[in-house]
Amino acid sequence: MNLSHDIEKYILDLLDGGDGNFISLRRKELAEMFECVPSQINYVLRSRFTPEQGYLIESRRGEHGYIKIFRITCESADEKIAHIHDIIGDAMNLSEARRLLEALQERKFITARERLLIEVALRHVTSEGRYEDEYEIAELLRNMLCGIMG
Repeated sequence: MNLSHDIEKYILDLLDGGDGNFISLRRKELAEMFECVPSQINYVLRSRFTPEQGYLIESRRGEHGYIKIFRITCESADEKIAHIHDIIGDAMNLSEARRLLEALQERKFITARERLLIEVALRHVTSEGRYEDEYEIAELLRNMLCGIMG
């Protein structure tokens, strides 16, 4: 295993063992625990605790700095649709769309079959030149996901 994976696992274990849907940590203490530089902690947070993966990060730097990691929970279809709108934004390219679909499948927002169907549809319309820009791809993806979840 590598250091990033170990840090991620530690944070996930804390989230799973906690009382609520968030934890509060100190970047410096975490770096000391894993004998790494604070930028390694930043890398793990930026790459493995994103809104697409179901997390929000609140951070304050400095001597009394902290990191709060919130797990995004979406119980109702309306909450899921609002979350989809937030994470897709106005524009998205095809590779970003694929990563998002994988994350949504891991979070059980969509099934493997639904993910594959959406990927095939996106590849088809982009290869034929019907949806060329990132704004159109984002709109198509948002509409398909909202149709599935709504």
